[in-house]
Amino acid sequence: MADEDAVREAFERQARACAALGSPFTARLCRMAAARLGPSDPVGRTILEWPGDASGGSDALPLRFTGALHALVLSGRDAALQAVYPPHDVSDDDLWKAITAAISRHAPFILDRLTSAPQTNEIRRSAVLLPGFLTIAARFGLPLDLLEIGASAGLNLQWDRYHYRLGGSEWGDPASAVHLAPDWQGPNPPLADVRVRHRLGCDLNPLDPTSPDDRLRLMSYVWADQRDRMERLTAALAIAAPAPPTVERADALSWLPRVLARPAEGAVRVIYHSIAWQYLPPDDQAEGEAIIAEAGSRATPEAPLARLAMEADGNTDGAAISLQCWPGGERQELGRADFHGRWVKWKGWS
Repeated sequence: MADEDAVREAFERQARACAALGSPFTARLCRMAAARLGPSDPVGRTILEWPGDASGGSDALPLRFTGALHALVLSGRDAALQAVYPPHDVSDDDLWKAITAAISRHAPFILDRLTSAPQTNEIRRSAVLLPGFLTIAARFGLPLDLLEIGASAGLNLQWDRYHYRLGGSEWGDPASAVHLAPDWQGPNPPLADVRVRHRLGCDLNPLDPTSPDDRLRLMSYVWADQRDRMERLTAALAIAAPAPPTVERADALSWLPRVLARPAEGAVRVIYHSIAWQYLPPDDQAEGEAIIAEAGSRATPEAPLARLAMEADGNTDGAAISLQCWPGGERQELGRADFHGRWVKWKGWS
């Protein structure tokens, strides 16, 4: 069980991360929770006596809490809380008064939300992954069979339905409702012809873009003062709704052997994940690496395998973008990116 000091420190660390990622309001919420949450009510007691690792790299407890509050605002369940949320600006005391009242009124709802890990399905990560897909397409000259781990609602499985500006290059449908243009450093990515043959994902709790409850869940984890992220998510959900990508309810370790056993002649199977692998326990990561390496050992020039990842690696300069390709198993770091895809420092495959 995490002790109370560790839980409060998890909220402080999340506050610093939110501030760095451009959400001063969510940073403020986390700092206030760290200082003011008490054990006198069921929600405060559950948080302060959290049985696991409350930190952002594990259970992400602060984001579970802030997501629950935001869901109350977005759903219109708590008008008093809505009145102190962006774009309104109130004092810390008035904000916390509204939060404590909401905690009292909606304790069962908040406690239920605390049992689920956050799911953001951050759309801008597609702008980090696209140059990797372009690199794979240019390297092999084959269609892509997409396999995404931690796909949530599948919004980053439909990356080819968006429009991009990457440095001096444009790619995708200019008429798309989702336009992504991260701050770009480095050479332009290759402009290859990309054809997606199949797309499939897995998630422990897949969300349905056609479900109002699932859309609310996704939107609640977008930070309340980041309207641009909310607008992109709404647009991506609208693109997905008529024909949502298939996301199977499964954990990565049971899913990967099954899907990798299928024949894949005439295409590159691309396993990819963005800020998902880090949530697997170390033993599961090692098992997953072995599963992928074994599949790589069976790859041929007619049925190659690639693994594209955007994951934290302990460095402070965002996340690493890495690509490994089989036959051969060569791995390179292609660049680095902001965790929310706001910027990309691209090196490319050398």
